[in-house]
Amino acid sequence: MAQKQQRGSPQDTHPTGVRPDQIQLLLDACREAKRFAYCPYSNFPVGAALLTSDGKIFSGCNVENASYPLGVCAERTAIQKAVSEGYNKFRAMAVASNMQDYAMPCGACRQVLREFGKQWDLYMTKPDGTYIVKTLEELLPHSFGPEALKTP
Repeated sequence: MAQKQQRGSPQDTHPTGVRPDQIQLLLDACREAKRFAYCPYSNFPVGAALLTSDGKIFSGCNVENASYPLGVCAERTAIQKAVSEGYNKFRAMAVASNMQDYAMPCGACRQVLREFGKQWDLYMTKPDGTYIVKTLEELLPHSFGPEALKTP
């Protein structure tokens, strides 16, 4: 259920209940977060903004490290900030990069996001302000999550 829309013109509340004003705040916050990316090795800045179930927004950027595997993606930075402040129920995330295509979360980030549910919205943006929206379940179908580890 991809929707291509221009920045600032979301038409309706998405089925998960994210209002147009919240979408715009997320889009603005992810672009702002991208400005703070520490990416001297890849020169690939990414920003993310995360909307909690009670309307708070946490932003994050990618932070690279000379020991490459220790770098952290923007999406995981935003999640870690939220969780470290006591939030673990989320409704949406927006992601921005300088790519000419839509900024998509990597596989590791999709799995980290999945820890917190399947039915929340991801707004993947382009530098021109357009975006598509998908649920996490659409980006990571047939996923493994915490419910698989619960014992009967």
